[in-house]
Amino acid sequence: MDKTVLLTLGRLPKALEMARCLKAAGCRVLIAEPFKWHLSRPSRSVDRCFITPSPSDDPHGYLATLLKIVNDEAVDLIVPVSEEALHVSLLADRLPKEVVLLSQDQKTLADLHDKYAFTRKVALTGLSVPETYLATDPEAEGLIATHETVIKPRLGCSGAGLCFLDRGGQLTDDMKRDANIVQQRIRGSEVSTLTFCRDGAVLAHVVYEGLVFTGTVATCFKRISGAAQIDRWVESFVEKSRYSGFIAFDFMIDETGTAWPLECNPRLTSGIHFMDHDDLAAAVTGQASSQPVRMKPKERFQEGHTTLTMVYASILRPREFVRRLTAMFSARDVLWDLGDPAPFFLMTPMSWPILKQTIFGGRSFGEAATQDIEWFPQNRRSSHAEGPLSETRTRQFVATGDEA
Repeated sequence: MDKTVLLTLGRLPKALEMARCLKAAGCRVLIAEPFKWHLSRPSRSVDRCFITPSPSDDPHGYLATLLKIVNDEAVDLIVPVSEEALHVSLLADRLPKEVVLLSQDQKTLADLHDKYAFTRKVALTGLSVPETYLATDPEAEGLIATHETVIKPRLGCSGAGLCFLDRGGQLTDDMKRDANIVQQRIRGSEVSTLTFCRDGAVLAHVVYEGLVFTGTVATCFKRISGAAQIDRWVESFVEKSRYSGFIAFDFMIDETGTAWPLECNPRLTSGIHFMDHDDLAAAVTGQASSQPVRMKPKERFQEGHTTLTMVYASILRPREFVRRLTAMFSARDVLWDLGDPAPFFLMTPMSWPILKQTIFGGRSFGEAATQDIEWFPQNRRSSHAEGPLSETRTRQFVATGDEA
């Protein structure tokens, strides 16, 4: 396989997994990343890294930089990785015809990323979803009066801004904004999915649950089999929306066994660690049109450095300490690869741009890892403020960040 693939983030383990997957298939792998130092940079699976402006701070400069990389490096395929996917989707009508962007259109992604718009979209398909309102809707007060509820930012990620209210609670003035939703709280066990699909057909699908968490982000997780209800729900949603690319959902399974979709992440997630490299590379690069992607034999994976930190954090709670320690020893580290050991050993220095925000800035790891790539509606306006970028302007653009 002789393709040049651009990954639009390198700081997270899922990016490293994708890089290794594509490199093993014979691809030339490039990474565009706002951080100069990132987890994937020392990997043998990465041929070249480039620094970009932050898409949240400079969306126009970010897109221009990506276009310059695409043109200069003769990129064949662009694979978004995380929250930056909503920014990258704006490249769709600016790319050379031969370049494939593994993404839905920007409006589709934005509607799925928006937790309120997602629930409305699900309701239109006839599928189940927890009762959800904007925090400013009159119905929100009635829901709070009769049910336990969750207050969430519509465009939040990594659990930031999450708040729980008991039945009969009260919204504060700060909560009561159009930027927040009020959702019926479903108690039970939370599971996640990752699906890769093309034109509404599922090519890869995995259901998994977290074993150890930092905040709301799982650092150790195991694959679940036999989740037929969730499998059918995802297959139905993908088919009805004719979705292509990666899409992930978070579900809560209540005491009756009913699975309720909480939110959608239209991008890669940690579920990629369960997928067979050869099959996934063939699916992503278009070499396999219908063959389902197999899963790896191993059923438990972890981000070992972070999981170990969470084990230490529970040392004064014996039961939780033993539970986390047992989970850690049962799972394979997602960074370790005998043929590509540098990311594992250099994880701490390479992740310093994130770690310094958690140590000195009081942010969670998830917040620190995404705060410069998050999507906000104003980015959509500013990204078009200067008009479409022609190929000539792209080639003349001087990147804000130098090549790494």
